Amino acid sequence: MKADWEKLMAEFKDSSTALVADVDCTADGQSLCQEVGVRGYPTIKYGDPSDLQDYQGGRSFDDLLSFAKANLGPQCGPANLDLCDDAKKADIAKYSAMSSEQLDAFIQDGKDKLEKLEADFKDFVSGLDKQMEAVSPDEKDALLQRLRKEYKEESDKKDEKVAEVKNSGLGLAKAVRASLAGKSEQ
Repeated sequence: MKADWEKLMAEFKDSSTALVADVDCTADGQSLCQEVGVRGYPTIKYGDPSDLQDYQGGRSFDDLLSFAKANLGPQCGPANLDLCDDAKKADIAKYSAMSSEQLDAFIQDGKDKLEKLEADFKDFVSGLDKQMEAVSPDEKDALLQRLRKEYKEESDKKDEKVAEVKNSGLGLAKAVRASLAGKSEQ
């Protein structure tokens, strides 16, 4: 996939409306990766920098190029209201009407919920590891099947709850905050 990604970056290197880049999450980019929710490698994100979404498509050059041409560039948000439907415009207006303190509190609450979901899931996985360590070698296969099922169920539940938090307007609120911060700097 690396070669296809590098080819895609070259394809978009002169674009004035789309950025295709990579970040090393194990080195200097570690804090950025944590902030945008990178949990595994490779991870592909797209969209508004303050509301990045997970890419779920194919990993070949043709898949990536097709997706990039159709989805990269200006998107609905505070800076591009003309690209928004009425529901998104109403949400942007709602977040824009909040005081700075209210907006920050809403965003922090969402971040706290996401961090708790991740910490709870990590604790769950740690419990599975302890069960595997405690069982005798001849019982490991049977236990492993059960633990895989439990892991999948808990992972799916966590992913559903993460999606709920993100769909509650967290990303759009972050985009509004970033837009307001940009305006105050001008």
